Amino acid sequence: MTTAPIRVLVVEDDPVAADAHALYVGRVTGFAVAGVAHSRSEAVRVLERTAVDLLLLDLYLPDGHGLHLVRSLRAAGHSADVIAVTSARDLTIVREGVSLGVVQYVLKPFTFATLRDRLTRYAEFRAAAGEASGQDEVDRALGALRAPQAGGLPKGLSAPTLAAVTRTLRDSAAGLTATEAGTAVGISRITARRYLEHLVTEGRAARSPQYGQIGRPELQYRWITSGR
Repeated sequence: MTTAPIRVLVVEDDPVAADAHALYVGRVTGFAVAGVAHSRSEAVRVLERTAVDLLLLDLYLPDGHGLHLVRSLRAAGHSADVIAVTSARDLTIVREGVSLGVVQYVLKPFTFATLRDRLTRYAEFRAAAGEASGQDEVDRALGALRAPQAGGLPKGLSAPTLAAVTRTLRDSAAGLTATEAGTAVGISRITARRYLEHLVTEGRAARSPQYGQIGRPELQYRWITSGR
C-alpha cells in the first residue's frame, strides 16, 4: 500500500526564497508541494481550495504576521500543522507559536540538510498512531520533533575557521575565490577551498568558474541567501 505524500503549502513573501523552499520540499521523500503563497491572504485562498497537511510558514508577511494567519486558521477549525521558517529569534513569539500548534522552527538562513531533517522528524511524529503502551512510547513520539545535537564537522575542519570563512564569504557581495578567501582569513588556498566546498555541500554556498584569466579558470564561491 502506497502512503500518500504529506502536502505542504510554502508561505514566503520573497519569490526567490519561496522557490528555494518549494524545491527543498520537493526533494524530500514523502512530501509534495501543494502550493506556494506569497502573502497571508494568498495562503488563505490556497487553503480554501487545496488540501494541505503542513504549512512551511514565514512569520513576516506583507499583509500580517504569520502567527495571525495560524490563529485565524485554528479559529476556522483548520488543523494543518505548521513549521515556522523565519529569522525571528524572539522566544516570546516561539512560545506563542507553540501554543498555536507550530511544531518546528527553522531559522534563516538554513541548508537543505536542516530542512530535510525537520521534515523527516515531522513525518516520524505524524506517523505515530494508536495507543501508547507507556510513557517511553509517548516520549519517543514527541522526541521525533526535537532537533538533534549539532553534528561534528568533517575530519580536518574546525568550527572557528568555518565561522571565519562563512563570515568572509557572506560579507562579499561579489563572491570569493579560494585564494581570496584564504588571504582574508589567513589560511592556505587549499584549506580555504575545503571549507568553501563544505559550504557548497551544505547548500549554503554556490560555485561557478571564473573566466577571463590565462590558464585554468578558478572557481568563484558565493553565499546563498535564503530569505530574511
